[in-house]
Amino acid sequence: MRRRELVALLGGTLASWPLAVRAQQGGRVRRVGVLLPALASDSEYPTLLKAFVQGLQDLGWIDGRNLKVDVRWTGAGAGAVHKEATELAALAPDVILAPGSSTTGPLLQITRTIPVMFTVVPDPVAAGFVESLARPGGNATGFASVEYGIGGKWLELLREIVPGVTRVGVVRDPAVTAGVGQWSAIQDISPAFGLEVSPINLRDVPDLERAVAAFARSGNGGLIVTSSGLAVRYRDVIVRLAAEHKLPTLYYAKAFVTVGGLISYGADRTDQFRRAAGYANRILNGESPADLPVQAPAKYELVVNVKTAKALGFEVSPFLLARADEVIE
Repeated sequence: MRRRELVALLGGTLASWPLAVRAQQGGRVRRVGVLLPALASDSEYPTLLKAFVQGLQDLGWIDGRNLKVDVRWTGAGAGAVHKEATELAALAPDVILAPGSSTTGPLLQITRTIPVMFTVVPDPVAAGFVESLARPGGNATGFASVEYGIGGKWLELLREIVPGVTRVGVVRDPAVTAGVGQWSAIQDISPAFGLEVSPINLRDVPDLERAVAAFARSGNGGLIVTSSGLAVRYRDVIVRLAAEHKLPTLYYAKAFVTVGGLISYGADRTDQFRRAAGYANRILNGESPADLPVQAPAKYELVVNVKTAKALGFEVSPFLLARADEVIE
């Protein structure tokens, strides 16, 4: 092949590449940190991480080529979160992805200069992560996971799947603002459904086991599990207790249903991680998190586990199954 033909061929190939890829060729390798509130063996977070990394790749950021992705797993508890967050910040990445309040809060205590991008945070304003949703103002922005009005939808779905429920225990973390806010929203709307609601505080496993057992003794009860880092950490325990005490339980995320929970309704977490790649791309290209508005959930998903319903002795209506985004047989 002649030199002139080769140059023409290469020029045509380059022109066909996505603009984002061409703009990043020959530049320095950028660094993205990821601080995950789970163990590497978790049933959900490896999939969410994959969605984020794939989203970056689709935008031209290839791990091992023009990007270095540093992942830290913090499922061992608060001590592990602080340790891994400190080590990650010391690497001075261009941006850090921190899902949930349990990782975002400690990370923002460590750095107010490195851009922090959160996902699945219920109330970032009340938590103090941003000044406002429209204008975050600091070094953090991202994707909220809950609008407090969803509490009414949770009660409606729990009553629909088990019409005989008259009492609802709301499992929440009382130590975080989102736990207080989600409980208050459910408490405010519960009279409209004729339901008696009571909080079940999430602190440690023995305390949770005692509280759920006490709640179950009175009968006609169901549970709602609200969003928190502790709920993720104790996910298998919560699902086990619901099964042992025959309590119909609605969860805020699909991951609980895939490990045996009954029903979930909440933000599509995989979608949030894909969208987070877009915000990471904008930050890597020079935009400030202070100017990137916090995004509300774009997609919600309803997931029903029919196998669990049968084990609990409940029959799920065809109407509810037809509305579900996913049915686990």
